[in-house]
Amino acid sequence: TKAWSITMICAAFLMLLLTISNFFVTPKFETSDAIALDKPASFMEVFISFFKKPGMAAALTFILLFRLGESQLVKMASPFLLDPTSAGGLGYTTSEVGTIYGTIGVIMLTVGGILGGILISRDGLKKWMLPMLLSLNVPNALYALLAITKTTNIAAVVGTVVLEQFGYGFGIAGFMVYLIYIAEGKSKTSHYAIATGFMALGMMLPGLISGYIQEWLGYGGFFVWVVIAAFPAIIMLRYINYPADFGKANTRNAEGS
Repeated sequence: TKAWSITMICAAFLMLLLTISNFFVTPKFETSDAIALDKPASFMEVFISFFKKPGMAAALTFILLFRLGESQLVKMASPFLLDPTSAGGLGYTTSEVGTIYGTIGVIMLTVGGILGGILISRDGLKKWMLPMLLSLNVPNALYALLAITKTTNIAAVVGTVVLEQFGYGFGIAGFMVYLIYIAEGKSKTSHYAIATGFMALGMMLPGLISGYIQEWLGYGGFFVWVVIAAFPAIIMLRYINYPADFGKANTRNAEGS
């Protein structure tokens, strides 16, 4: 339709502006110091050394499970809002979903991420990892409540999206800091890239089957499953190790001095 065409053109124009700005703002050449600090002998050496890090089996399991529930919800949240009530959805229009999820939701996600970063910088990762993991998953129960009660009230829907997106931003802040921790050491830039690759895998694989699960269980059952899917990551939290003060601002300053 014409509306979709205009939307895609605007998005493409925005990407063009970002590309041009990045071309002029980002450094053109890597300094020799930066190259010397993190220059691997070979790709395979770096790749293998990543898996030889202490506790890596538990760490990778945790990475793959961290977003098990959220990765499925994010695929089906918009269809749930858009589908007619006869199909178990809430029957909202595309423009309404765009405003709720694409505008209000993005704002709250950003606020949650900023707050999460501030708190980790102040207190360290250990204090906030469990609260952040819970904040990522507990709001998902509100989607189950909406689906089971068939609530279409705008305040309830907006409130659900606000809490879910804020919790997502808040929770993912802790996850990203944890990825930074497991990438520490020699070849940390390459190791961080590998870690984020596993993060993407943990997002992609559950998302691939989310539609099939929804068709099998319906929206109510699907969102209940999404809540249950949070428990493996919570259990794995006790098996991963990291310094209590990792990410704390004064600790980073002390290490750098």
